[in-house]
Amino acid sequence: MTLGALLPSMTGDTILETRGLTKEFRGFVAVDHVSLAVRRGAIHALIGPNGAGKTTTFNLLTKFLQPTAGTILFNGLDITRERPADVARRGIIRSFQISAVFPNLTVLENVRIALQRAVGTSFHFWKREKTLEVLNGRAMELLEQVGLEGFAFVNAGELAYGRKRTLEIATTLAMEPELMLLDEPTAGMGHEDVDRVKDLIKEVAVGRTVLMVEHNMSVVSGICDTITVLQRGAVLAEGSYAEVSGNPQVMEAYMGTSHD
Repeated sequence: MTLGALLPSMTGDTILETRGLTKEFRGFVAVDHVSLAVRRGAIHALIGPNGAGKTTTFNLLTKFLQPTAGTILFNGLDITRERPADVARRGIIRSFQISAVFPNLTVLENVRIALQRAVGTSFHFWKREKTLEVLNGRAMELLEQVGLEGFAFVNAGELAYGRKRTLEIATTLAMEPELMLLDEPTAGMGHEDVDRVKDLIKEVAVGRTVLMVEHNMSVVSGICDTITVLQRGAVLAEGSYAEVSGNPQVMEAYMGTSHD
């Protein structure tokens, strides 16, 4: 694959673009001049072996880390130096590798907390709970969308692992993302949960854009439009699953390990 094939193509509607994105830690280059173009409405995957720079790239995109060099554009606007809260307000919402629910709150209450942001009451902790009931209808709609309506009044800490990850998708949707960043959404799941979450991601991606880090190749091959392969912090290849899975360098660096 030529260098030109690895550079972002600006044909079509690009929602997120990085140009030469780089992050160094005391001389170690974790992300090395990564240039991406994520098409609006697509499901785009970042894959690669452990240590390839995938999560660091996510941390740069959501501004949990500042880049050493390079530019990040969202809807054509330079967001490289913005704060995490500013990026979230623009509609870039992220899930994390580790389950991040409030275990002592019900499933409904978890979603309702996310909905409070949209109505400007995120920090109104002194208000009576009854005043938040206006959000219950929308919260239940989101739970129905992800198949958790039957668990609405169960404490989130009592959910099975796969359903906790599903709840995270519901809370992400509650914040009305234009771009969803999903960090290993099926990690640690059994086959049944993986299939459920894969179908769910495909469903909720309708009308949205998804950028995801994922190790499970059955998920990537089943739902992703474009795949970017990272190795040692740099882009190794990019294209459809058929294109990248047939690339000898990718097979050597990553694909061959997926069957171990």
